Amino acid sequence: MSNPFHLAIPAGDLNIATRFYTDVLGCKLGNGEKGKWIDVDFWGNELTLHKTNMKLPNERHDVDMGNVAVPHFGVHLDPEVFDKIKENLKANNIKYLDEPYTRFKNKKEQQETFFIKDPHGNILELKTLKNL
Repeated sequence: MSNPFHLAIPAGDLNIATRFYTDVLGCKLGNGEKGKWIDVDFWGNELTLHKTNMKLPNERHDVDMGNVAVPHFGVHLDPEVFDKIKENLKANNIKYLDEPYTRFKNKKEQQETFFIKDPHGNILELKTLKNL
């Protein structure tokens, strides 16, 4: 078992950001300072969204599965949660940065994964392990 992590990211408009993280991803909100920052329960981890115009730079990095966007962060999800988020993305007309695909096919580590951007351009990788 691992300990939860804390990650603070630039989020732009906090109202838009919190709607994305709560309505689309299904996260719950936590502590915050009105108009400045808000904590999001990112599946047991503390993601802090800061109101700022700064954006993280990103580039593509060549790895075994192709070119992935760096930096990015993400989480391993139960299949039901993963599928619900895919439904929410479709219902909200949110495009994938990288469409869902299977990685490590027919291996113990087999997973379905996809990449999306939040409203401020932060890149998230969401995945579900298939053989647990």
